[in-house]
Amino acid sequence: MKILRYSSNGEVHYGVLRDGGKIERLGGSPLDNAEPSGHFDEEAAIKVLSPFYRPRVFGLGYNYRAHSKEVGKPTPTRPVLFMKPSTTVIGPLEPIVYPVDGENVHFEGELVVIIGKEARNVPEADAFRYVLGYTCGNDVSDRVLQRRESEFGCLLVGKGYDTFAPIGPVVETELDPSGLRLITRVNGEVRQDGNTSALVYGVPALIAYLSKYMTLLPGDHIMTGTPAGVGPIKPGDIIEVEIEGIGTLCNNVVLAG
Repeated sequence: MKILRYSSNGEVHYGVLRDGGKIERLGGSPLDNAEPSGHFDEEAAIKVLSPFYRPRVFGLGYNYRAHSKEVGKPTPTRPVLFMKPSTTVIGPLEPIVYPVDGENVHFEGELVVIIGKEARNVPEADAFRYVLGYTCGNDVSDRVLQRRESEFGCLLVGKGYDTFAPIGPVVETELDPSGLRLITRVNGEVRQDGNTSALVYGVPALIAYLSKYMTLLPGDHIMTGTPAGVGPIKPGDIIEVEIEGIGTLCNNVVLAG
């Protein structure tokens, strides 16, 4: 089932994507197990938004061996985690704002896990019970700031600019995340072509690890890391992140005004 958040006639709704370009509205949030309302909207008449408004976002570094190799890092012996501010999150077709003083900003196509219910001390074997679904993400990163911060063992602003976490377009609730092809294109050219089967730490391991130390909340996002092939973007570019079984997240890049 593909769930999306969208605006129609000035109101925001959740809905389920049905055949024929129709969206059946839900009576509330999918996090509250809302049921279909029986009202339908035409896909062509709505604006798709990020799946959730300003969620908590957990990021993973070096979670594909090929990416670690391309940036000269060893494979981590435990998950390498950071957080992106909730204000980084934007939806499909919203612009990624390139900083005026940006020098080397990169795209990172990723599978994103959406937590469906509160999770604490979850065993790996039970992890999928706490997942609402999966979507596409782009962990946009300012490499200059990232490296300056990393020299002192921290990471925030290099990945924390407003608009640096495009998410969407839908949350697929019926999906096995262990072997999904992930493709990132810049201006139509394939830059990343990976598969989630190559994750160092898969979805159950990440949920178990995070929930050991903190309570995961409904709506939390876990960006699972990026495969090899990351590279720079610039104003005017169009970035597409396509994941098998989910769809394609598309955003353009504009220079900050």
